[in-house]
Amino acid sequence: MKKRNLSLVLISALMMTACGNKRSSNEAEEVKNDSIPVAKVYFTKDITPESLVKIYEALGVEPNGKVAVKISTGESSESYNLSPDLIKDLVQKVNGALVESNTAYPGNRNTTEAHLKAAEERGYTAIAPVDIMDAEGDLKIPVNDTTWIKYDIVGSHLPNYDFMINLAHFKGHQMGGFGGVLKNSSIGVASTAGKTYIHSAGRTEDWEHFWEYTDNQDGFIESMASAAQGVHNYFKQPGKDIVYINVMNNMSIDCDCNGHPTAPGLKDMGIMASTDPVALDKAALDMVFNHESVEGDDAQPMIDRIKELHGTHIIDHAEKIGLGTTKYEIINLE
Repeated sequence: MKKRNLSLVLISALMMTACGNKRSSNEAEEVKNDSIPVAKVYFTKDITPESLVKIYEALGVEPNGKVAVKISTGESSESYNLSPDLIKDLVQKVNGALVESNTAYPGNRNTTEAHLKAAEERGYTAIAPVDIMDAEGDLKIPVNDTTWIKYDIVGSHLPNYDFMINLAHFKGHQMGGFGGVLKNSSIGVASTAGKTYIHSAGRTEDWEHFWEYTDNQDGFIESMASAAQGVHNYFKQPGKDIVYINVMNNMSIDCDCNGHPTAPGLKDMGIMASTDPVALDKAALDMVFNHESVEGDDAQPMIDRIKELHGTHIIDHAEKIGLGTTKYEIINLE
């Protein structure tokens, strides 16, 4: 795996962002309460199998029981989902199963049979077992914030796992603005019905009526935060745990669920990890928003996509409902 390098300008911007300077992706008023703990966000500019293992180990959280590694298998061979070659060492180190859920739109991952075939074509079944968690139905787990959704609907296989590594490909998204660990916990873990329920802000679970209920953007964003908290809380029960990783490579403005995504205009930045999903997505967003764009390495299209869809609102709402904090410090592993 070819090693990616990050410019000194990027490193400088990242370090300054952690101290709260420059423009912020989170336009809400900064939290002033010094009693709120500062989350640790680990960072490496290197995007290699070795650095992925290294940043996971830096979190200091030992896996227990059966381990789920939540990824996106990607909608087509053109999608920019994480390479099996990149994630193989980490997945096998923890003896993990790659977990996914079926989509809520027609495509090559909307049935379990098709989804498993897609996972095999992308090379995932060659490195670890692949479990489509809603292959045998789904179940409801509680959420704290019931503003829009009253529960989260996840695959019935979720209780088979004691530990989750939320291994997200950080990129743009054509409906949510961007996709990081919060999206990977919410839309990513949700079953077909759950995805529809979140996208519709609690108005329907019927995927055939999915597009009739996409007119409440902030409701959708807030529902994602609520669902992500539901999954987080589920794995914070005694004997369970969850950690979060964002891989910032191949950052198209489109999601891995897009079979024909826009080519990335932003160069690879690195890998970030934390036990706090809000701090982690906030740090990744700040890195993009503070990027000094040059020709061939332009963050503006992604920034425009995020702003257009009010994507940063998920950070605001997730912090508001107590999922995590936007206060963080960067720990550089180089």
